[in-house]
Amino acid sequence: QNLWKQLLDASKNGLFFIAGPNVIESQEHSLRIASHIAQIQQRLNVPIVFKASFDKANRTSSHSFRGPGMTEGLRILETVKQNTGLPIITDIHEQCQAEPVASVADIVQIPAFLCRQTDLLLAAGRTGRIIHIKKGQFASPTAMREQALKIVEGTGNGMVMLCERGTTFGYEDLVVDPRSLVRMARDTGLPVVMDVTHALQRPSTRTGSEGGVVSGGDGSLVRELGDVAAACGVSGIFVEVHEDPSRARCDAQVQTPLARLEQLLVRWSYMARSQRSAPPA
Repeated sequence: QNLWKQLLDASKNGLFFIAGPNVIESQEHSLRIASHIAQIQQRLNVPIVFKASFDKANRTSSHSFRGPGMTEGLRILETVKQNTGLPIITDIHEQCQAEPVASVADIVQIPAFLCRQTDLLLAAGRTGRIIHIKKGQFASPTAMREQALKIVEGTGNGMVMLCERGTTFGYEDLVVDPRSLVRMARDTGLPVVMDVTHALQRPSTRTGSEGGVVSGGDGSLVRELGDVAAACGVSGIFVEVHEDPSRARCDAQVQTPLARLEQLLVRWSYMARSQRSAPPA
């Protein structure tokens, strides 16, 4: 509840952020990135939640890297939390994962493909943790209000956030409708987060280095997408980072270079403060 208040307070005058690598590649790698993020957090004095997945269970190809699995992944995330002081967000794919994940993570994330799975939402809500529901690539803002209500009404847990990550446009592309950001916030009264990484994907368009088909995309547009989100009044921005995105084991085309992160957070925070203080029209 203390973190929830921090996030809400930050969004009144600016933004909070979710940042980290797409997937846990190793403990050393996670600690290195988290330590860098923690230093940025101290310099900017804005809430940053560290994100990494222990299992990418919805990769297009069975040849693609999935991560270390739940047991080892949670151990690594706990180590990151203890060593950096950063709060943790990670995702679940099955009901049985909710309680173990909530023992480490401060925020439980529901993947976009699973955003309508009622029993998964209820299991997450019952943990008492903050729940971050990613909007399905097929879902409308109105549909996402109903998913949030499943948790709020079904479990009494009102600490729910909704996340925009793009809408399917044909077979191999995504588009972001800025109206979605406004409508989800207006219709639910809940914090809305913009995922500026996955919204830039082009799903299943490349051959992966480990074999099989993987997603491509255009990560060069991350700044502009964050600008749009800040101008639309989102509460937070989600951005995945890697020291060398070309070597990332998942979503290499859309992860942001870690060295660029601080400049982006400064820019987006500035734009959000300007949006909050602008005269009404």
